[in-house]
Amino acid sequence: MGNKRVMLPVEDVDLANVKYEQEDIKSPHLTGLIFKLFVKMLEAPFIGSLIISFLKKQNKMDELLRNTVIPEQPMFKPEYPPQEVEAGVVVVDEDGKPENRVEIALKCLPHYDPSTAFPFRYWKIRDYAHAYRTKLTTPSIVAENFISVIKEFKYDKPPTPLLITFDPEDIIKQAAASTQRFEEGNPISILDGILIAIKDDIDCFPHPSKGGTTWMHEVRSVEEDAVSVSRLRSCGVVLVGKTNMHECGMGTSGNNPNYGTTRNPHAHERYTGGSSSGPAAIVAAGLCSAALGTDGGGSVRIPASLCGVVGLKTTYGRTDIGGSLCDSGTVEIIGPLASSVEDIMLVYAAILGTSPANKISMRPSTPCLPNLSTNESMDLLGSLRLGKYSEWFNDVESTEISDKCDNILSQLSKAHGCEMVEVVVPELHEMRTAHLISIGSETISSLNPDCEDGKNARLNYDTRTSLALFRSFSAGDYVAAQCLRRRLMYYFMEIFKKVDVIVTPTTGITAPAIPPSALKYGETNLQVTAYLMRFVIPSNLLGLPAITIPVGYDKQGLPIGLQLIGRPWGEATILRLASAIEELCENKKKPAEFYDVLKIN
Repeated sequence: MGNKRVMLPVEDVDLANVKYEQEDIKSPHLTGLIFKLFVKMLEAPFIGSLIISFLKKQNKMDELLRNTVIPEQPMFKPEYPPQEVEAGVVVVDEDGKPENRVEIALKCLPHYDPSTAFPFRYWKIRDYAHAYRTKLTTPSIVAENFISVIKEFKYDKPPTPLLITFDPEDIIKQAAASTQRFEEGNPISILDGILIAIKDDIDCFPHPSKGGTTWMHEVRSVEEDAVSVSRLRSCGVVLVGKTNMHECGMGTSGNNPNYGTTRNPHAHERYTGGSSSGPAAIVAAGLCSAALGTDGGGSVRIPASLCGVVGLKTTYGRTDIGGSLCDSGTVEIIGPLASSVEDIMLVYAAILGTSPANKISMRPSTPCLPNLSTNESMDLLGSLRLGKYSEWFNDVESTEISDKCDNILSQLSKAHGCEMVEVVVPELHEMRTAHLISIGSETISSLNPDCEDGKNARLNYDTRTSLALFRSFSAGDYVAAQCLRRRLMYYFMEIFKKVDVIVTPTTGITAPAIPPSALKYGETNLQVTAYLMRFVIPSNLLGLPAITIPVGYDKQGLPIGLQLIGRPWGEATILRLASAIEELCENKKKPAEFYDVLKIN
């Protein structure tokens, strides 16, 4: 019979017989000089292809792609059936002014009480706005406090850089303009004077976009802000610079020997997660109210979870990714990180808006926000059905993670009456492979011209390892992955006929330790990567919205995140649910590395 494998048409798959298969990644864990030697072998003309072929065979990649007949047609970017407008929401105009959308979002938030006290909580955007309006401080003073910390941090030198580019004079200028608007009683929006950082693969003029590399800015100039950054700027935010990241976004740890590896504010010897390492760390450390990251394989949600903050991955197409290094991909979005759900809502309101091309091809549902200011919002929670695939949910390194997430979901059901529904998610191994082929093929298509022009040798060793694998993918592999994408979309749309939200831990592991030998040459550890990416991939391959909320800590004091995956265009539902979960998790732990730049106590 040979190696040929034929999949049943998706409609004929018997879900009752689906068996959960634990992920078994076969790949060496390498750091230091041994890793450097391995990459040299990987890039050698003959032996390299043998190594890649062996690794792909060990992980059954060819079996899933080249040896399999997939009956579905390819889906080259996410395609969703029309969705009904969610209940209890306020519609916003994506073609209107960002500051008007932010004003609507502000009115959707619960009552604000500036006197509310907790043992520890992050300052929220409304706290800053209240302090500015009551003249307790000014944006200029906050900016000076921020600059002082960053200079003390030695932002451009190892071992703990938060920012790759940073211009104190530009920050002072932006803050002074905001301070003047407050003095004149004419702030632009609730975001006026709020410090926000931008990941280094999103254009923020006049800063270069290096993508965490040492050379990207040499081949690609920045002439204007990315669309999302422009929308934030029009709301009066103070843009503080470009944050550190995993080089080219191709890693989940945040390791970057080019600029130094950003450390987790909760534990200096541990990774932040990646690739949006800088955005997560700068928010978790209290230095910025929010940051923008990009998420093509959990790159917003993974670091947000490991650093104990909130991260939103929007529906593919909900935000315009124009002006970012990922603007031609089909799995990646620009999304916000913040310390609270309400701050995520405010920043999300500012940046949302489908690109003209996607508006034509994707027919997006009207964007809306949950109205959290009414009693009806709490009532609506009781009607939500939450889907849980228990075998997948519990596939974590430590039961501390699944137990903590389970405990919060039990509290949620008890407090609001949400119904838990057991679901099955078939073909998870196929989904991981389809995602890898998709993001890998799109990445190599983008980087290959410059790599062939001599820049490959200037990339980090883990990036070069990924690119060597990506170059082995064929056109047939890519088409097969897109056929799997259509299959998997069918499964998820069937699940969403039964439930409103799918719940999982965000990651299967808390923040991993940084091997000292990995700081100079990087690291490849696909077993850890598998744990970090276990639950995040569906949202990227299928373009679904998802959010991570911190729900507690393990015995070592490391943050644990819960992920909510919503229907296409269903951001309002997951934001409403995330807000309710956040209320159940008020006892937050102050990170070991925390800075109060507001200083009003």
